[in-house]
Amino acid sequence: MTPRFIIASLAAGACALAVSVSAQEARPLAERTAQSDLPLEGARAAMHLDHVTLAITVDPASERISGEGRYRIAVSQDLDHLALDLDPRYAISGIAVDGIALDPGAWRNPDGLLEIDLPQATSAGDTVELSISYSGQPHVATNPPWEGGFVWSQAPDGQPWMATAFQGEGCDLMWPCIDHSSHRIDTIDFLVTVPDGFVAAGNGRLVEATENDDDTTTFHWRARDPSNYGITLQVGPYEVAQRDYDSAYGNTIPLRFWHLPGNEEGAERLLDEMQDQIAFMEARFGPYPFADEKAGVAETPHLGMEHQTINAYGNQFRPEANGHDWLLQHEFAHEWFANQLTHASINHMWLHEGITTWTQPLYLEWSRGEMLYDAEMWENRQRVWSRVPLVPPEGTLPDYNDRQAMWGDDIYFKGAWIMHTLRYLVGDAVIFPAVTELTYDTTNPQPGAIRPVNRTTEDFRAILEEMTGDDLAWFFDTYFYRAPLPRLIESMEGSTLVLEWETESPLPFTMPVELRVDGEVRRVEMPDGRARVELDSPATHYLVDPGNRILRYDAAVEAYQNRPR
Repeated sequence: MTPRFIIASLAAGACALAVSVSAQEARPLAERTAQSDLPLEGARAAMHLDHVTLAITVDPASERISGEGRYRIAVSQDLDHLALDLDPRYAISGIAVDGIALDPGAWRNPDGLLEIDLPQATSAGDTVELSISYSGQPHVATNPPWEGGFVWSQAPDGQPWMATAFQGEGCDLMWPCIDHSSHRIDTIDFLVTVPDGFVAAGNGRLVEATENDDDTTTFHWRARDPSNYGITLQVGPYEVAQRDYDSAYGNTIPLRFWHLPGNEEGAERLLDEMQDQIAFMEARFGPYPFADEKAGVAETPHLGMEHQTINAYGNQFRPEANGHDWLLQHEFAHEWFANQLTHASINHMWLHEGITTWTQPLYLEWSRGEMLYDAEMWENRQRVWSRVPLVPPEGTLPDYNDRQAMWGDDIYFKGAWIMHTLRYLVGDAVIFPAVTELTYDTTNPQPGAIRPVNRTTEDFRAILEEMTGDDLAWFFDTYFYRAPLPRLIESMEGSTLVLEWETESPLPFTMPVELRVDGEVRRVEMPDGRARVELDSPATHYLVDPGNRILRYDAAVEAYQNRPR
């Protein structure tokens, strides 16, 4: 997802257009449907979707959809019913199990948990075939992509243009699914039917586009291992810019950009940038994970979203002084950190957003030099709030849109700064292989042998500790599980500089610091969170952390954040 705080002014025009075009005000979401990542319990915990064929017909004129989902479900426990998540605003017209049509009394969906009684109980290890037909007017996004749903808009020439964005709310806004970060479908065939003249840009590979007898066209997309919220509808009078990229790993990656008429030049320019971004990401982290399908982008009426192999782009092709489109890069990096590496629960969402945000200054360092890396990191530092823990306790559901807690900003900017600090602590020779291991479950990933992984913050700690041989509990406890940033207290005792870390953690914060004295920089170890350094005199000028590598409390930043507005 794109960070709100950094792009609010840029996004205002696009988002206002999308919302104002929606004629009807959808009723509020059911409480359950509005939440994603509710605990996997009961039947939802015992079901795995091996394959889904999802057929959706989009009617832009009425802003309605009708759909049919056909599921092959593997069950791991004895069950007498199935359970999926689905927005209860949809009317269900029919459900069948193993080819047997059920009476309407066999299912219920009062609050977004669709429960389906089985004609006969099923046993662990069985496979169930399920079909669901449904239709309705979907929930309209009020502030996409941050408060998501369907976005009904118009292209500049007045033709209908629509997209979906529902990372925070989940896949159940569009189709019956298991709405949890840890759950992926093995394969999906996604058939989208739209009026003739429109194109549906989708996940994975395009199998075929079929012209029907009723003035509609069906686009058949097939994808492997899609994330639930990454399955998307993006429909408009699209044209496509395309080329193939020869990767350093020896494989060829199809690049595709679905854009509105008149934007071909901008789309071609961004494909140039995407080639450079692939070169960077593959050099730093590993091969593009979905090269067997494509690296795709679709122009959308909202700002952006990391839909797997078909990222949403709504930055209007703006040129930037640093020479690249930040939104294109941010969403593309999510192919690694969100779509390949997926958090095991929303509590670890910083793994998506923080690492992705860190790749932006890293890319600038790689393409333009160290000054731009430092400049980008300093911009990010001003957006670190640390009012609540970055990783909330399991069993709680953090609120991305809570403007008091500001967790929805910290997952980006505090997460990026923790990665920046880790880079200083363990060095490039450790941090980049560790991120590769975290992302692919190997330090030597190869195209054709890559499957997505679910990860937690503790997984990252375990990898780092194995690579360094050090216990990093002190680092993770302070930065991830407690809200306040560490404070470095400096005092003088005669000509002795006394340094001491203060944190809320009971564990000594043993972060070493660099110290510059008379132009020379030395590394000061702090094995118990304290150090004493002899200076020539009490008047000797010194500077702690001259490279600004450590995330710590900064009174100037706090005053800036709290300035009158």
